[in-house]
Amino acid sequence: MISIETFIEVLKRFGHFASWAVWAEEGEKPKDNIHDLSVYDPVKNRTLLGTLHGNAILLGLNISRRIERPFGNFHDPRPMATDFKIRHALKHTNYWGYYMTDIIKDFEEKSSGKMMSFLRTNKDFERENIQKLQQQIGLLGYANPVLVVFGRDAETIARRNLRN
Repeated sequence: MISIETFIEVLKRFGHFASWAVWAEEGEKPKDNIHDLSVYDPVKNRTLLGTLHGNAILLGLNISRRIERPFGNFHDPRPMATDFKIRHALKHTNYWGYYMTDIIKDFEEKSSGKMMSFLRTNKDFERENIQKLQQQIGLLGYANPVLVVFGRDAETIARRNLRN
């Protein structure tokens, strides 16, 4: 469970590159309503705060396009996006409601190979992003959250920087 104070602080500080593993119900098609962020309104969704957790964090590598709306990460409405698969995989599991973010913030790149190549020559940039991730973890209030990493490159960075 996340307090309203923590929820608001996450929204203010990290909302443009983070979200939670909560989505609106799908409609007739699997991609329907993937972009519906009204589920993050604690007034309309009275069960929201009881659903959200920070004791596990789902980590992607980086954004592939600019996030336009707070908590819009992992809720991409574009036809080519596949965020709906995450909703489908997590629905009715213990991971529903967990915090979601990317290890690398505010760096748009569709190719993970290009992202990794950039990091090889920009070690300070990687360290700065790890510090931001650690700030997020600290804000959530769990000392040692479980990290569930999406993809080998994200795992490589996490292992390199988050050994404990």
